[in-house]
Amino acid sequence: MSIIQEAVQAVVKKAIAVAPDAWMPGSKPDPLLAHRTGLIGAPISRLDGPLKVQGQARFAAEFPMEGMVYAALVYSTVPRGRIVTLDTRAAQAASGVVLVMTHENAPRMKPMPLFMSKDKAAGGDDLPVMQDDRVHWNGQPIALVLAQTQEQADHAKSLVRVAYDTEPATTSFAAAKAKGTKPGTFQGEPLKLEIGDAEEALAGAAHRVDAVYTTPRHNHNAIELHAATLAWNGDDLVIHDASQGVAHMAWSMAEIFGIDEKQVHVTSPYVGGGFGGKTLWRHHVLAAAASRLAGRPVRIMLTREGVYRVVGGRTNTEQRVAIGAQADGRFDALIHTGVVAMTAHNNMPEPFILPARSAYAAGSFKLDVEVATLDTLANTFMRAPGESVGTFALESAIDELAHAMKMDPIELRIRNEPEQDPTTGAPFSSRHIVEAYRAGAERFGWNRRSMVPGARREGEWLVGMGCATATYPYYRMPGGAARITLTRDGHAKVEVAAHEMGMGTATAQTQVTAERLGLPMDKVTFCHGDSRMPGVVLAGGSQQSAAIGSAVRAAQQELFAELLKLCGKESPLHGSKSGELVGRDGGLAKLDDPGCSESYAAILARADRDELIVEASAPPPLEAQHWSMHSHGAMFCEVRVSEITGETRVSRFLGSFDCGRILNAKTAASQFRGGIVMGLGLALMEETHVDERNGRIMNAGFADYHVPVHMDVPEIDVIWTDIPDPHAPMGARGVGEIGITGVGAAVANAVFNACGKRVRTLPITLDKLVD
Repeated sequence: MSIIQEAVQAVVKKAIAVAPDAWMPGSKPDPLLAHRTGLIGAPISRLDGPLKVQGQARFAAEFPMEGMVYAALVYSTVPRGRIVTLDTRAAQAASGVVLVMTHENAPRMKPMPLFMSKDKAAGGDDLPVMQDDRVHWNGQPIALVLAQTQEQADHAKSLVRVAYDTEPATTSFAAAKAKGTKPGTFQGEPLKLEIGDAEEALAGAAHRVDAVYTTPRHNHNAIELHAATLAWNGDDLVIHDASQGVAHMAWSMAEIFGIDEKQVHVTSPYVGGGFGGKTLWRHHVLAAAASRLAGRPVRIMLTREGVYRVVGGRTNTEQRVAIGAQADGRFDALIHTGVVAMTAHNNMPEPFILPARSAYAAGSFKLDVEVATLDTLANTFMRAPGESVGTFALESAIDELAHAMKMDPIELRIRNEPEQDPTTGAPFSSRHIVEAYRAGAERFGWNRRSMVPGARREGEWLVGMGCATATYPYYRMPGGAARITLTRDGHAKVEVAAHEMGMGTATAQTQVTAERLGLPMDKVTFCHGDSRMPGVVLAGGSQQSAAIGSAVRAAQQELFAELLKLCGKESPLHGSKSGELVGRDGGLAKLDDPGCSESYAAILARADRDELIVEASAPPPLEAQHWSMHSHGAMFCEVRVSEITGETRVSRFLGSFDCGRILNAKTAASQFRGGIVMGLGLALMEETHVDERNGRIMNAGFADYHVPVHMDVPEIDVIWTDIPDPHAPMGARGVGEIGITGVGAAVANAVFNACGKRVRTLPITLDKLVD
């Protein structure tokens, strides 16, 4: 028995035996899954845990290849211009060096396909990759060194000498805004919406708030550095990658090198964090190009500084939120507009208005995102793009309005709860944010909060509470497919080109598949992270679980149909229809007559089949076209602010979530807490500092770019409604990104309640709190 099978048996027996229903308080039967054994929702530990703690889980930079060489990149130090001279002679002569590649000897390649320009595109920008002498941002790779060891490559790159002919560049947000803006679009849709005359309604409102909120640039800092180990075999390319989209990577690399997609094989069995940044970037393309030139396998792993130079992050935002309310608090006007920064060579504006589209009812709306253009590294998706920073502004403004009206901020939010989507008119598929608020408020002790800022003191510390709404849309992208192999011994293998980035995907999907097929978990193997498996599944937008679940359900239905074809007249199931059957006790059983059943082993044995293989594609994701679908949460924060230094400490935090059915209580709780921790960083410390004279990121590393550590994070409590969404596969909506949304505002609102100072510019550093 394998390590995973042993782990599965142990954790399943323990979880179900100790508390068979503890993880599903008040849950309702899932319309898509007949809940029988208690697997769905159970707090099963991650199946890859034993492999990781024993060092047997192989990450991208750990694949051995015979004759492998190591890569190091040289980065530009100017924001815009041309390379006049590029002297590589000393580097080429250095010990162990195999190749120095520049634009002068790089093979001809097409630009990276711009992310979201096509279904399978994965690139961060559409600029040429080392094809000419042009420099487009400070930090652009301009040379690559291959050597026998990483140390030799790192030394040799320091010997490269470069001279530039610089050109004028726009390197500050203020300068970019001064040059003018253009309308923003997201996923092909305009980021502009007006319903009624919101400005007129605002002017005539009994109560109003009108303020500007700003958020800085953020950089990706996943614990696993961006890396790839790759090699060519003729015109076939194998890439062991840290990827959120193996199928997207395979297609994009094929486009770049002019080969067939089937000639590119991408594997990514384990990813040490993604958050939107583990897509296609220049280091992949450059390593593959250098490997082709050198005729050797190549390993490239960006340094922490290299991630800041090559991999985009979250962009600046400047947001105006204005709310006009009647005397009873009902919104007459909701205005959320502003500007974000972006390069001319990508299309990822921060869509901060998305929460305002559906979170609250209002008599009129004015929503708009404009884009200012910078000469900088292309920005990209970063956990809850739009929502994470948009909720900071929106939820802070609601708190300001509640304070001005002397109204409890939770009551103000509930008073503006919409009956249907306020901007589209679509019905909500399932919306229980009010229940989440009430449960969270009771558990957090919200009734102990004083409405008067600065009223609670503990020595030098002023203590306050704040809340905010969390929201993230339900997505399910097309392209999901799955393959199921059922063997005579009753074992099922499921294969999907999906991804495991530490969130527990493989574990939760093993639970779901076992439940669907009526098998114990140790009889199910979930395989992922390989572009040769079925499906075009992206781990992003909190939609991977829905995409996988829908594909596995389609494959399960196909499997049942094929099994019925093997059921002869001797079978008790003969004449049945697949829709009448469920998986139960290692076989098929009639839904309305459980006693009428037959084991998978018996069906395959009678047909003299050792295995049965089926493959099916998920149906089109039409559910979101008929319903307004969102995950929600109520965020509660308690902070302590030093009256002497302005230091802010988060002392308690609770997230109360409404995300449909929870598939795995343990992994979901971890996702919620992880999002909240990232939100604490957004609120209190994360900020990319740029030298506006030359566009250089100045804090490219953990010494200067601060993220939360253990001492910054209190115990985080999480609860959820666990009410299945009847219109979502498995009844579940996403949990990966909802946790970061609302956190920035909850912290800022708690700070105001503690000390009476309203901070509208993130991060909330002590200099903003001292006089």
